[in-house]
Amino acid sequence: MRIENSSGIILRTRPLTETSVIVHWLTPELGRVATVAKGARRPKSSFHGKLDLFYDCDFSFSRSARSELHTLREVVVRNTREPLRHELGWIQQAAYAAAMIEQTTETESPLPEIHDLFASLLVHLPQQPPKPRTVFAFELKLLRELGLEPDVNGGKLAAGTEELLTALMESDWSELSELRPTAAQARSVQQFLHGFLIYHLGRLPKGRQAALGV
Repeated sequence: MRIENSSGIILRTRPLTETSVIVHWLTPELGRVATVAKGARRPKSSFHGKLDLFYDCDFSFSRSARSELHTLREVVVRNTREPLRHELGWIQQAAYAAAMIEQTTETESPLPEIHDLFASLLVHLPQQPPKPRTVFAFELKLLRELGLEPDVNGGKLAAGTEELLTALMESDWSELSELRPTAAQARSVQQFLHGFLIYHLGRLPKGRQAALGV
């Protein structure tokens, strides 16, 4: 059984048995990886307190030869991203971003740019109130990484909406707070991305309405 070492962000966890948990990771070099943490739900487990959403960790696992569910061996937490826990809206936006990544990427394929995008979002979120523009910006940036960047300059949208979409896609996270769209422009962007995501992804990723504060 081959043991591998990696680092990554916990995207999602779910119970497997009364004592074990499945942990879904996003790593730069391995992409999305699923591991089972055996005994993690026991009070004296070595995993106790180490497997929570969006924790940034170094970890090792034994690779399964028969499935894509591998056995988690050791975890060292590097960053708990504790500030995210202070506001439900930040957690909802991070969870939506994680769901969108899971829906649009294959397992165990290198995703360094998408890992970096998600990591930078998690740093940005606690730095300002949860606003829909953060969700729109993440959607656009992820679509670009996936090769699905929308053509916003095709003349089908109002000029102000085209400019806002371009700004959301191109701006650094720190620059988003400087954007001052009108209510009509924000609605137009929301409607455009709603239709674009359904057309290209088949369905909206889970949690979008909560992430937008709807």
